[in-house]
Amino acid sequence: MAIEIEHKFLLANDDWRKHVSHSVKYRQGYLSSQATSSIRVRISDDHAWLNIKTATIGTHRHEYEYEIPMTDANEILDNLCRKPLIEKTRHFVTDDANLWEIDEFEGDNQDLIVAEIELDETGQSFSKPPWLGLEVTGDLRYYNNNLAIHPYSEWRED
Repeated sequence: MAIEIEHKFLLANDDWRKHVSHSVKYRQGYLSSQATSSIRVRISDDHAWLNIKTATIGTHRHEYEYEIPMTDANEILDNLCRKPLIEKTRHFVTDDANLWEIDEFEGDNQDLIVAEIELDETGQSFSKPPWLGLEVTGDLRYYNNNLAIHPYSEWRED
């Protein structure tokens, strides 16, 4: 069983941009998002995946991911997933031997930037770079499945 252990943060400034090693564009949509789980399809470059996650809020969730044909993924995204789709560029930054994934959203979630760090075990310590802002791991609004239902453009002024 795959376990995802991650923390989510907002960014305090743009200093992280100087340290980006590479970036990848994602297009993803949700087939289902329930109290117990979410099911999504994601495309990046010439690969596509079906992903199932438990809906546990916090740092620890079960996650399963399977590669699927690109043609199927495009059909699912265009015809079956609820709109809006999640479109983002993921930037990869290494700081103090930690890999940070910084998602810069587009479309209805434009202007939202969230940094995530995945850990090997619950409670693992990590250093926080100076460009890191408020932790939002426990805030439902920042989860991609919720951004597909209630985009950042609808609540960013809160």
